[in-house]
Amino acid sequence: MPKGYWIVNVDVHDMEGYKEYVAANGAVFGRFGARFLVRSGRHEVVEGQMNPRIVVLEFKDYDTARACYFSPEYQELIRMRLPHGAANLAIVEGWDG
Repeated sequence: MPKGYWIVNVDVHDMEGYKEYVAANGAVFGRFGARFLVRSGRHEVVEGQMNPRIVVLEFKDYDTARACYFSPEYQELIRMRLPHGAANLAIVEGWDG
């Protein structure tokens, strides 16, 4: 079964406020077995436009990735994050080759 992924691109307006979201999200992601593959490391945009912070999370499957996003716990984290940064977030199914 293919894995599920969140591909996230964030523009953080207030890093101090955003840190509260970062500190709280690990517990929720852990509950859903998420694993960070990319967490805002060095990058270069070579085509198009992207926000400065790029994150990729891996889940055991697409349904689990969706369940995490729509969970009450993560919806609360969104409310925590919104005043401090705007995100583009896609939930995608991996390719099984």
